[in-house]
Amino acid sequence: MPLNVVLAEDSALLRDGLVGVLTRFGHRVPAAVADAGALVDAARAHRPDLIVTDVRMPPGNNDDGLRAAVRLRRDRPDLPVLVLSQYVEQSYAAHLLDLGGDSGVGYLLKDRISAVSEFADAVTRVAAGGTVIDPDVVRQLLHRRHDPLQRLTARETEVLSMMAEGHANGEIARALYVTEAAVNKHVGSILQKLDLHVDGNGHRRVLAVLAFLRGTGR
Repeated sequence: MPLNVVLAEDSALLRDGLVGVLTRFGHRVPAAVADAGALVDAARAHRPDLIVTDVRMPPGNNDDGLRAAVRLRRDRPDLPVLVLSQYVEQSYAAHLLDLGGDSGVGYLLKDRISAVSEFADAVTRVAAGGTVIDPDVVRQLLHRRHDPLQRLTARETEVLSMMAEGHANGEIARALYVTEAAVNKHVGSILQKLDLHVDGNGHRRVLAVLAFLRGTGR
């Protein structure tokens, strides 16, 4: 389904390239801006289906893009956000997931954009309410995990890793050559071991991914 996407990227070359990729896949980009303030204004003016933003942007050239996205998400909790970063930084992804809500969030490294189909798939997943974390981030964090993640078996860690990458249970089952029922069982065990009990808000899967990203005990 075509999406209205507001884009923020301070590199003119990359910004034009992202606009080209998005339009190639049938999406519309009503605004492509170069700084965090313009992102906030454009998102409020165009009410997009998704915002895609770099983390480091003017005016401060620090994490201005991320802070603008967080601000917009707090103003509009149903706004899906896909953040791009040059480097692996788990706090950025964790900050986005901390916003909660039912809307999608994503954190991709800029290198992932060159894999056009992967980037386009991430756009679709996040806009549909999914959670997509760059596989390189996931792999790096696998080496940093502490309790309660150490309670998980190797297979459960593998399943949780794929959950963090945005895969649904059926996709995980096909990738691991197991039944979907087996994946469902692993997911249930993961949630239980991470002490994510039923609380009625339906966000336990996102909370599990957040625990994975933090890689620290509670």
